Amino acid sequence: MSTAILNLYPALAHVSPTLAALGPEAQSMTVPDHTELFSEGQPCQGFPLVLRGEVRVARRANDGRHLELYRVVPGELCLVSSAALFRSQALSAHGVSTKESELVMVSPATFNLWLDTPAFRNFVLGLFAERMADLTSLIDAVAFQKLDQRLANALLGRGQDLHLSHQTLADELGTVREMVTRLLRRFEREGWLRLGREHIHILSSQALRALAGGG
Repeated sequence: MSTAILNLYPALAHVSPTLAALGPEAQSMTVPDHTELFSEGQPCQGFPLVLRGEVRVARRANDGRHLELYRVVPGELCLVSSAALFRSQALSAHGVSTKESELVMVSPATFNLWLDTPAFRNFVLGLFAERMADLTSLIDAVAFQKLDQRLANALLGRGQDLHLSHQTLADELGTVREMVTRLLRRFEREGWLRLGREHIHILSSQALRALAGGG
């Protein structure tokens, strides 16, 4: 298992204590789809290293809506968990597995010890820079793009056939399902896509791309 983790997270080859010295703490666990791994407003109980699957990190509004911040895939780190451990503060978002996932939960104490290793510390700081660029783009989209543009952009890059619900898209965009359904039906009337049960078939990526670009 240590070899698998090192292949995904090479910076861990230099940390102390080593993965081998962690014993049971370095053992992976498998969680099913839609498992909440950490909760907004709660203390950070562990730092996730994703070996397989994907974790969706989002913020929850008072009205129940969700705004997706980013997703963590194998080899990446969670910015929200890092920030909570750096500052010894509560988590600012929640994380949920989007599919069956395998991960190692490193204790806060071990994470803080690993930060004394330059290679690992630089890896974490590099993550902050990358995620900041992602979050800046998200802020721009929420603040300056219309919802129809954001929806068009969310549909692109997933292939011609999308197997996902209107609620899933609404959660990604931080809006309500009814708004997404209304816009999708408009796109269908325009002949850009065809709707089915938790299925969207793209007919004109060109039209969606033009709308996403503000055309």
